Amino acid sequence: MELLAQYDPAWLAGLAGALVLTGVVAGVLAGLLGVGGGIVIVPVLYHLFTLLELDPAVRMHLAVGTSLATIIPTSIISARAHYRKGGLDPALLRSLGPAVLVGALIGGLAGSAVDGAVLSAVFAVVALLVAANMALRPEGSALAADLPRGVGRAAIGMVIGGLSAIMGIGGGTLSVPVLSAFNYPIRRAVGTASALGLIIAVPGSIGFIAAGIGEPLRPPASIGYVNLIGFALIVPLTMRMAPVGARLAHTINPRRLRFAFAIFLAATSARMFYDLLS
Repeated sequence: MELLAQYDPAWLAGLAGALVLTGVVAGVLAGLLGVGGGIVIVPVLYHLFTLLELDPAVRMHLAVGTSLATIIPTSIISARAHYRKGGLDPALLRSLGPAVLVGALIGGLAGSAVDGAVLSAVFAVVALLVAANMALRPEGSALAADLPRGVGRAAIGMVIGGLSAIMGIGGGTLSVPVLSAFNYPIRRAVGTASALGLIIAVPGSIGFIAAGIGEPLRPPASIGYVNLIGFALIVPLTMRMAPVGARLAHTINPRRLRFAFAIFLAATSARMFYDLLS
């Protein structure tokens, strides 16, 4: 492939190793936190595409689109694992899922159309806000005793789906802290979020694929804004490691789980801000 022919084989081996490691970490986090792995995959792919000197106009779009595609199989495996352990709430999924789907459709179309810097800024800001909420909100505090119903629940679902599709992440990054803020048990929130990730990733991927078709700046082996090399190297590991993360989610103290989630999001956000400002 002409894009890769200019690089030393040892360097390419390192690149492949980085993608494999990304798959391992993303898979564990997908099961552990219900995030679908995208919160790891997007920044890693963005920096790898930067090293490959892809045009800045398409780097973030490719990172987001490829991440959304990898979330599809990962979410299926993770959701099944949580369901078997009783950590997935089918009733909540049925009530929140349609609104999440509508939001993801809108977010996928909007995200594929805006500038890459806008995608990076949204990713950094939302990740930081979520991290602050998870780290600073007092243990046991809640905005309300339960999720609102009707229009309020639909609005929450659309925001979760829309922002998640724009960021290229699974539902957990937003739905876990939102559900926790409405007094929902953290483990059940994580399990249900893993299924919401599938609802977000399918329409989001379709939007980024459709928008990138015919884009001349894409690298080889890409369908729209989904790069098949990144997909092929990351997905097998995420699928294998997601059940491991799901098992860990049922053994780790909820408070520690919450803080681990916050620290990881804050570090990711800081890195994205640094790139935007440098």
